[in-house]
Order: sequence, then C-alpha cells, then structure tokens
Amino acid sequence: MNSFVELIHITILIITIFAGLLAVIFKKLLPAVIAASAVSLLLSLEFYLLHAPDVAIAEAAIGAGLTMAIFIFAIRGTK
Repeated sequence: MNSFVELIHITILIITIFAGLLAVIFKKLLPAVIAASAVSLLLSLEFYLLHAPDVAIAEAAIGAGLTMAIFIFAIRGTK
C-alpha cells in the first residue's frame, strides 16, 4: 500500500512539472494561464494527499480559481 501512495505522489509531481513546462513553452497567453492553473490544481491535490486539507482548499480557491480569473480578465483587456 505504501508503494502505491508513493506512485501516486510521483505521478502527480511529474504531471505538475510537465504542466509547468507547458505554461512556459506556450506562445499564446490563454493556454499558458490554463496550464498554470492546472499546476496550481495539481499542487492542491498533492497538499490534500499530504494531509493538509486547509492548505489544499486555499491553494485550489486562490491559486487555481481566483488567479486564473484575474489573468483571464487581464488578457481580455489587452489586445
């Protein structure tokens, strides 16, 4: 059971690194913001798996939700 949990942690962290690289590589702003939001959402999942649900909720709400909304409004305001 312990190795299964470690496999889940490693998988989430690899996907997080991949999404972070995508956020840097993308040329257009909207896909980069979505990839950065995915990083934040995956980190909140990792915090939850590490038994820190309060940090996970804050990361999901602020990092994935509010920050993405602010970035999208800023992108829509520019040309």
